[in-house]
Amino acid sequence: MNDFSIGVDLGGTNLRIAAVDVGGQLVEKVTLGTKVSLGRDHVLNDMCEAIKHLSAKYKNSAKMLGIGIGVPGIIDMETGLLRESPNLPGWADYPVRAEIERRLTTVVILENDANVAAFGEKWLGAAKDHDDMAMLTLGTGVGGGLVMGGKIWHGMNGMAGEFGHTTVEPEGHPCGCGNRGCLEQYASATAVVRMAREAIAQNASSRLAQAAHEDAEFSAKSIYNLAIQGDEDAKRIFRRVGRCIGIVLSAMVNSLNLPIYVIGGGVASAWEAFAPSIFEELRQRCMVYAATAPPDPLAQGGGASSHVEPGPGRKTIITRALLGSDAGLFGAARLPMIAEAAR
Repeated sequence: MNDFSIGVDLGGTNLRIAAVDVGGQLVEKVTLGTKVSLGRDHVLNDMCEAIKHLSAKYKNSAKMLGIGIGVPGIIDMETGLLRESPNLPGWADYPVRAEIERRLTTVVILENDANVAAFGEKWLGAAKDHDDMAMLTLGTGVGGGLVMGGKIWHGMNGMAGEFGHTTVEPEGHPCGCGNRGCLEQYASATAVVRMAREAIAQNASSRLAQAAHEDAEFSAKSIYNLAIQGDEDAKRIFRRVGRCIGIVLSAMVNSLNLPIYVIGGGVASAWEAFAPSIFEELRQRCMVYAATAPPDPLAQGGGASSHVEPGPGRKTIITRALLGSDAGLFGAARLPMIAEAAR
């Protein structure tokens, strides 16, 4: 067995821990529910016990290089303090890194969850051929990550890349961050369900209303299934998702002029439902994209089998992620490998 590290992806819904070797092979993965309602101590206990189990299981057959952990929210990279996390209530200004290190009695690398997802896609996924990239992660919330020169771009103190809290509707829906109309309120799985329930309140006899009544776990996936079956209310919701993503991407492309922008997270599985609206907004709003768009931008989002080359000249690629929900695990596990190589 090759040397390995432990990667952790702490999400608002799921807690996932994996052993990943230096060749990018996922050795073993453990998935737990993130029991946020039981408090941060319970969540950290679950995490640390799973880390101990995996590291003990494989440490006799290969060298364990370290532990990387992706956490949602704004992290002060110098102190390891979680400044703000709308999806982890009660965790604000909590010394997450110090607490995990105390429990594990070892050094860990703490990073924003969207940053590690971007780093995973840079290492093994859609952006593996590019040193510069940006990523939007559409999950319980909406995160963002930047990789510049092959390294995560943190900004002044680790708070760069919070694209999910870019305003797309100035007087829009209130966000947990304190703002109104953030992208997170229009492109996350939580937002898709909220917009569906708003539509149901306007039309109680709709197919959306019927689905919500019949499905106890009425979710973004349920709404996507209706959209691909042709339900106009569901299609309208995903057009709004795409429009709002397109607004933010337009600003990103104009400002950053990167070669590739990757869309990941659970909601990205609904790519066919919202991607056309993204490219419509980009064509209308983004000067740089208009000058650098590939001939068939939608084909880039279909995965490896339908990937197309941008054509002559340097083009702006906007595509969905290839690693799915494992991007954050791979990116988090990669952090100790990079640190080890730098020693």
